[in-house]
Amino acid sequence: MNTSGPWAGTATEGRPEPRRSLLVCAVAGAAVMAAVDEIVFHQLLHWHHFYDRSTPGVALLSDGLLHTAELLALVAASFLFADLRRRRALAPGHAWSGAFLGAGFFQVFDGIVDHKVLRLHQVRYGVDVTPYDWAWNLAGLALLLIGGVLLVRARRAGERRLS
Repeated sequence: MNTSGPWAGTATEGRPEPRRSLLVCAVAGAAVMAAVDEIVFHQLLHWHHFYDRSTPGVALLSDGLLHTAELLALVAASFLFADLRRRRALAPGHAWSGAFLGAGFFQVFDGIVDHKVLRLHQVRYGVDVTPYDWAWNLAGLALLLIGGVLLVRARRAGERRLS
């Protein structure tokens, strides 16, 4: 038994932690999707900023704050993921499910709350946004659906191992 580290020898070492695996990877999935949004749509395509209802300086600042938040979330999730792996507590099926659910949640939240409810920004300006909104939200729903299917499969596999 490994005796180094603060959790060495705990009762959970070597036992999968499905809920924690799901949550840690959901944070990672949301952070990755935020990074994709920020890099592709904000920086490369210049379609929008996180907050477009002010000056260009405020818009750029809002992108920087979003980028900071996504990086902090990704770093935190990476450390928590590494801890799960080190303790042999990672439940891979739940982890994959969490990654898709987190990415889908970010996408749908951004598409509905940020774009439509709060009107912080639109996907794109100067065009009919309807097809962009549909594509954005349907992509998020597809990610949520994949994550949901993976979660059901992971839970069923866990139940089979217990019986």
